[in-house]
Amino acid sequence: MKKLFLATLLLLLLMNCSTSDTYEDNPYIPDYKFDTGTLINTTLPKYNALNFPGNYIILDSYGVNGVVLYYVGSSMYTAYELTDPNHNVTTCSVLEIDGILATCGCDDENTYNIVNGYPEGDTDGEYTLKPYFVKVSGSTIRVYNE
Repeated sequence: MKKLFLATLLLLLLMNCSTSDTYEDNPYIPDYKFDTGTLINTTLPKYNALNFPGNYIILDSYGVNGVVLYYVGSSMYTAYELTDPNHNVTTCSVLEIDGILATCGCDDENTYNIVNGYPEGDTDGEYTLKPYFVKVSGSTIRVYNE
């Protein structure tokens, strides 16, 4: 059952991959450039959780309101902006993580999946979470936005 779940998850992630390095412009989220470089090293205790599928870390110093880096498994990571993509940037548009769901603090409580970036349930708006690039090289994980 676990293998079927991982195979399905892998298939969904691959279907969402694109050879294009562009993301549909979102008028709500500024396009900040950043690069974590060699900061994230999974041999360090601070980032060791990223060696185990289903774990994530929050990178507060990057993006608009931070970036969530999630380990799917099999050396596959996802990274998304922690700002609701369907709101102007305000104090309530910051996303809070609970499991694999990220929810904004605004009245509509928009919720998104941090594995695939898609809205959940009754989330209003046309945008998915803003993805960032992830490159794995040995035990170093680079998250960046060009």
